[in-house]
Amino acid sequence: MAFEPVIGLEVHAQLKTKTKIFCNCSTQFGKSPNANTCPVCTGMPGVLPVLNRQAVTFAVKAALATDCTIARESRFDRKNYFYPDLPKGYQITQYAAPIAEHGHLDIETEERGKKTIGITRIHMEEDAGKLIHDPILAKSMVDLNRTGVPLIEIVSEPDIRTAKEAGAYLRKLHAILKYIDVCDGNMEEGSFRCDANISLRPMGREKFGTRAELKNLNSFKNVEKAINYEIQRQTYVLEEGGTVIQETRLWDPNKNKTTSMRGKEEAHDYRYFPDPDLVPLIVDEGWIDSVAKEMPELPEQKQARFVDQFHLSPYDAQVLTATIDLANYFEETIQGLTNIKQAANWTMTTLLAMLNTKGLDITQSKVSAKAFSSLLQLLERGNINATAAKTVFEEMVTSGKAPRDIVKEKGLEQVSDQTELEKIVAAIICDNPEEAAAYGAGKTKLFSFFMGQVMKKTRGKADPKIVTSLIKSQLSKS
Repeated sequence: MAFEPVIGLEVHAQLKTKTKIFCNCSTQFGKSPNANTCPVCTGMPGVLPVLNRQAVTFAVKAALATDCTIARESRFDRKNYFYPDLPKGYQITQYAAPIAEHGHLDIETEERGKKTIGITRIHMEEDAGKLIHDPILAKSMVDLNRTGVPLIEIVSEPDIRTAKEAGAYLRKLHAILKYIDVCDGNMEEGSFRCDANISLRPMGREKFGTRAELKNLNSFKNVEKAINYEIQRQTYVLEEGGTVIQETRLWDPNKNKTTSMRGKEEAHDYRYFPDPDLVPLIVDEGWIDSVAKEMPELPEQKQARFVDQFHLSPYDAQVLTATIDLANYFEETIQGLTNIKQAANWTMTTLLAMLNTKGLDITQSKVSAKAFSSLLQLLERGNINATAAKTVFEEMVTSGKAPRDIVKEKGLEQVSDQTELEKIVAAIICDNPEEAAAYGAGKTKLFSFFMGQVMKKTRGKADPKIVTSLIKSQLSKS
């Protein structure tokens, strides 16, 4: 029997507020354990939460960016469970009345093309703390710095059918949240993390199968690997006549497998009820309109502008707008340039290849956009050729020197003097009469031989356009 995977994703995104959702403690990551705490976020008796207005504004921005309907009135609930990193014994979240519902994202994959993924809801909540496990002393310690950091949880409809679709959805959502500047998207620090619900059903059946939940997946690759593994695991269970158990599982990236963590809780297990310390949240039209006016370009809008304004192909525009940081880098790079296509090619190949090799993000590049632009200006104006430009770029990466200084130090300035190049081409043709005769007899592939000889003679500094014209002209006369 053939089975169809049914996948839904729950994304937790930390909001980039300076203070926590219900108190004035800092949200700064990396502080010493329990430094960013107060009686409110540690759940001391008699304290009262006060909602962070900026967190609400960020949630509204996320809702607008994903075409959600924003609730004019939403409410906070208490989600009750007991765990060492949850000092109050409950988490303040939105359950029955979330801030936004019924949105969508459009994705595209090579295997299935364009597809719309529904978004069930976006709700606000506070983050829990963190347990630090000491393998030597065999004990766990509690760090409550993260307790109370504002989150939005973005819950997709079960519209996803493959791991690649899940990856495309997450990358698109990650890009949007960074574009609108409500989440820093740092997956290693847990600012953007995902739970995946996976079930299988016989092809053609509408009723869903029993699902397993994969918790706290913190990289796009791990999400895709974990989903693929879970699909294979459940397929094996069903084909062997077994029953999939509803449970929460963890992904082990070292063993490339999921393992059972606990039985999956249902809503009634958490005993949700309205938080008596918080009044209903009212978001009126004026608030929504003010946020809408401040919305920046979204990825699809920027991609369309790159095609229209810079005359780039849709593919090039898509690559260059994949992240807001890369898009900003490219726009800064092309200031003062006329050959935008050449700049795009160098960005997508030479620059991104270097970053991928070193495992760096564009924000970590040792070559600034201004320096990269200076290099491309030298190439565009004919001061250096493409071969020399690559040499200069490699030196910029290692030394951080300015491109003009590298060109001078290495003597890489392009030879463009036509009289000098005519002499060099003539001498090479004269020294290679057999190759010249063969070229004249129709072996045109020998053109690259003569080009190579000229470049060797000039140590790669000859202007290729001039040399090409001179070789063709002089060979036709020989």
